[in-house]
Amino acid sequence: MNTKLRLTILSFLQFFIWGSWLITIGAYWFQTKQWSGAKFGLIFSTMGLASIVMPSLMGILADKYINAEKLYGILHLLGGVMLAIVPSVASPETMFLVMLLNMVFYMPTLSLSIAVSYSVLKREGLDVVKDYPPIRVWGTIGFIAAMWTVSLLGFEKSGNQFYVAAIAAIILGLYAFTLPKCPPLSKGTPSRSLVDTLGLKSFALLRDPKMLTFFLFAMLLGAALQLTNAYGDTFLHDFDKIPAYQDTFAVQHPAMIMSISQISETLFILAIPFFLRRFGIKQVMLFSMVAWVLRFGLLAYGNPGTGLWMIILSCIVYGMAFDFFNISGSLFVETQTTSSIRASAQGLFMMMTNGFGAVLGSSVSGWVIQEYFTNPADQSKDWHSIWLAFAAYALVIAVLFVLLFRHKHDPDSVNAAQTEPVLATGEA
Repeated sequence: MNTKLRLTILSFLQFFIWGSWLITIGAYWFQTKQWSGAKFGLIFSTMGLASIVMPSLMGILADKYINAEKLYGILHLLGGVMLAIVPSVASPETMFLVMLLNMVFYMPTLSLSIAVSYSVLKREGLDVVKDYPPIRVWGTIGFIAAMWTVSLLGFEKSGNQFYVAAIAAIILGLYAFTLPKCPPLSKGTPSRSLVDTLGLKSFALLRDPKMLTFFLFAMLLGAALQLTNAYGDTFLHDFDKIPAYQDTFAVQHPAMIMSISQISETLFILAIPFFLRRFGIKQVMLFSMVAWVLRFGLLAYGNPGTGLWMIILSCIVYGMAFDFFNISGSLFVETQTTSSIRASAQGLFMMMTNGFGAVLGSSVSGWVIQEYFTNPADQSKDWHSIWLAFAAYALVIAVLFVLLFRHKHDPDSVNAAQTEPVLATGEA
């Protein structure tokens, strides 16, 4: 089989697994299990908790002790077992533990999939910069395909969505063992200190006020991403309780509507070079924050009937909200750090967004929704106020960013950084 095709299958399945449940788990939690919002926030925090340490630890194993493709396969097999257990879970507390284990196994595979792909491409004499992005885009397609599969099968509120994910994980786990060997490249070399290995040297960047400000805003924007992932699908499902909207397409297949967000994401990536050259990194990041305000504001006033256009527009805006901060943020790190700590600085950026930001957004939003926007009598949620509160949160961040973040646009540094591959690093 052609090398590029083999890696394309890997990328497709990698994100098909995640797309099978990430957007629809809220509908399962609230509509089917009818568990509390506060505890649901903890479920999404498992991604952040796993992202803080596990990718680095698994990277050590792949660097020094075990073939990357084998470790990658083992992790997906273990994750598949955890996903298969989810439908039988009977309490929120057990669900948290099972999903935490699943994320412990899954999150390291995001970086390992890149490591395996790069290793195989380089061994074949292919150009990573040219040949990897077309392979990676199939990950986003896989994420969208999973959402559509779960929706069309009627599994959005069912535990069967986790079986779909589990089957894909086990298939990918077994498939990984057929990939070209990617042996540990640092086997037998002297061990670095734990501080170096985990990339903790980059924490010295936080002594610089500008970098500290940037990473704090990265954490706050990472929290915003969790809000839309956690609640978008179940928000549309709740319209099923209103007779006027029960039979609308958006209520019957919310995941398909929400998948417009991922489609938009792939398109906005193409616009980033123009915006960076024209406006600079700071303004592009500000555009992202304003887009988050619009994303939540449009959801607040949208509905599956005459207001469907606002929901669709909010999904389109999501592409700008997600891409413009994640990719321009990684470029900012690239241009503001020395080569000796650049890789670990990128790791710190991801730790703040997908790690601490995810934990903050998931846990705090769950508690706030349960305490202030949930009717104790019937557990119904005031979605209009919820989305407006999220929009206000994003607006405050945007205003503070303008006031506190000091950075002068340097077109030459941006052009230099763009000679390196920059990839989207979120859910798809």
